[in-house]
Amino acid sequence: MCLFSYAEDPDPDEQAPAGLLFVPVRPEAAGPLLRVFRTPLGERTAVGFSRRDLLTATLGAGQPAIPLAEPALRALTEPLGIDRLVVDPVLTAPAVITKPVYAADVPARAL
Repeated sequence: MCLFSYAEDPDPDEQAPAGLLFVPVRPEAAGPLLRVFRTPLGERTAVGFSRRDLLTATLGAGQPAIPLAEPALRALTEPLGIDRLVVDPVLTAPAVITKPVYAADVPARAL
C-alpha cells in the first residue's frame, strides 16, 4: 500500500504566479538596472525573492532591490531573450576574494 497521495502533487511544469517579488538591481545614474544571473548550466535567468530577508540572506545586506510583480519582471526580461525566472534561489557562489593571491602564498602541493 502506498502512503503518499500523488494526485495532489503539483506538476513541475505548471507555473504558479509568484506575486510581488524583490528583484536585485544595480544602481546606475539613469536609474536602477536589473541584475541578471546564470543557472549552473550557464542559462541566463531573472531572479526574484518573495521576501526581503531571503534576498539579504542570499545576496547580502548591501544588495539594492526593487519590488516588481512577476508579470512586470517577465516583461522586462523577455526582450533580452530571458524566459526563465528563479524565485527564492538559495545556492550561490562563494564570495569573491578581494585580496590577490600570489604563487608565494599558495602551498607547493596546491600548485
